[in-house]
Amino acid sequence: MNSDEWVTLIVVGLVLYALVRDSTSPVVAVFGGNVVLLVLGVIDVNESLSGFSNSGPITVAALYVLAAGVDKTGALSPLMQSTLGEGRHIRRLLARLLAPVALVSGFLNNTPLVAMLAPQVTAWTERRGLSPSKFLMPLSFATILGGVTTVIGTSTNLIVSGQMRAAGLEEMRFFEIGWVGVPVAVLGTATIVLLTPWVLPDRRSPRSGLVLEEKRFTLEMEVEPGGPLDGQSVERAGLRHLAGVFLASVQLGDTTVAPVGPQTILQGGSRLRFAGRADDILDLRSKRGLRTAAHEHVQDLSHNVRYFEVVIGEASPLLGRTLKETGFRARYQAAVIAIHRAGHLVDAKLGGVQLRVGDTLIVMSNASFRSQWRDRPDFLLVSEMDATPLTTSTNARVVGALLVGFVVLASLGLVPVLQGSLVAALLLIALRILSPDEARRSIDLDVIGIIAAAFGLAAAIESSGLADRIASGLVATFQGLGPTGILLGIIIATVALTELITNNAAALLMFPIGIATAEAAGCNPRAFAIAVTIAASASFLTPIGYQTNTMVYGPGGYRFGDYIRLGFPLTIIVIVTCVIVIPIMWPL
Repeated sequence: MNSDEWVTLIVVGLVLYALVRDSTSPVVAVFGGNVVLLVLGVIDVNESLSGFSNSGPITVAALYVLAAGVDKTGALSPLMQSTLGEGRHIRRLLARLLAPVALVSGFLNNTPLVAMLAPQVTAWTERRGLSPSKFLMPLSFATILGGVTTVIGTSTNLIVSGQMRAAGLEEMRFFEIGWVGVPVAVLGTATIVLLTPWVLPDRRSPRSGLVLEEKRFTLEMEVEPGGPLDGQSVERAGLRHLAGVFLASVQLGDTTVAPVGPQTILQGGSRLRFAGRADDILDLRSKRGLRTAAHEHVQDLSHNVRYFEVVIGEASPLLGRTLKETGFRARYQAAVIAIHRAGHLVDAKLGGVQLRVGDTLIVMSNASFRSQWRDRPDFLLVSEMDATPLTTSTNARVVGALLVGFVVLASLGLVPVLQGSLVAALLLIALRILSPDEARRSIDLDVIGIIAAAFGLAAAIESSGLADRIASGLVATFQGLGPTGILLGIIIATVALTELITNNAAALLMFPIGIATAEAAGCNPRAFAIAVTIAASASFLTPIGYQTNTMVYGPGGYRFGDYIRLGFPLTIIVIVTCVIVIPIMWPL
């Protein structure tokens, strides 16, 4: 191996290590690797910045804006409401839900689709006494399966399509990937419907746990009229920095303050709600000037107070830090009353708990919390505990027409996907359906940054000769099985990689290796490009391999191993279907 190959191998290995260990944010790890390769001369400036001028990331950004328009106006509300059926037959309900979800996911980014539907599905299951764990993971998996049916179904498809053009191949046609994607989606969805009642256990969600666990970590006290705390500020009353307990809200008559600031004035009769561990909360009963309130129920709070579930993602600035370190209450104007992790309520002083990917926080704040934070990287998912049914605004038909028009024109080849998506996004802003700020916040800049920076890593793998060397090893290992066996090797390698890092990064790193392998084996490079595209989206084995899997991890009350129960059969179906269908549609 030459020096460039060694440098590339070491840098890419360190990037993968950082991604797997969550030692830094994914965008920092990937962009940092790009910069190191540029500084060391493995790639030049054009190769380093190629992702920032590629059509793929720009198209992905435009489609985020289009999805935001659909979400805001409720353009899909009639369709989605019709899928949430009656009865208790799990398979019938799953089939009714997942079929249209998989279909819609072929045309909308699956992340905002899951963000829109997950709270509705959770509320729907709880109203019927069903476990949300039977539906949320299947919802995520269905959007992944549906995403491989068209070129705009996932950002991965668009990125590989852009790489194909850079490699001298024709870009992916709108429905081309559907030749293998549709069989994968149909077989995968049917498998989910069949196996879910058997393999997914009933798990209690954080929402249901809130009511059951409430008395364990909340207490309502009342300020004695004329007592030592009457007329005092929260800080002067000594209620600002309590050990293991925090003052979540203050209510006087119809007015509720939540979260509570240090200068909030207490008055006789004010009702104070504290949150924390039970053994710490009991100490409050002996504090002079406070007495136990007659009623200790969440429902007693004013209608101004809302409860939310928020999920911590890989890009969150809260990751690896405690609530105390981040100054959570001051920063978000919200109070955390519980942390749910891997199917269990965290039994510890909340302020000292180090937050991890997939943690679900039960947050108390005002009604504007969701609109303020749902499009920010701080939280992967923000949903109100009492989710209201999806509603349709007056602009829903306009957004629906834009979406349908874009899909029809792009699928017929009359308008390129990039231009069509940009025009649709700009029309949403021009028609004032989305404000410029809403459009900007709808774009996941971390995802765009990872995609753009990973182009540099892919260029280094190809230009250094590392791709050719890895390809030679794969050909030597699988050549005894023929071209189909070599294709199988690429698929398995991509599936394994996508479970460790993001799907987009996996696709970009494996693409040059797949093309080099095809050329070394004398095979059709287009077939290998399609295989990498499908396999990179086949993330079903862990909650961290795909963003939508992380989004439902906490709200579904899942444990890490639950994903393997349902995900392993789906992974096998994807691999077998690709090995059978790809050589037929794109002869090797």
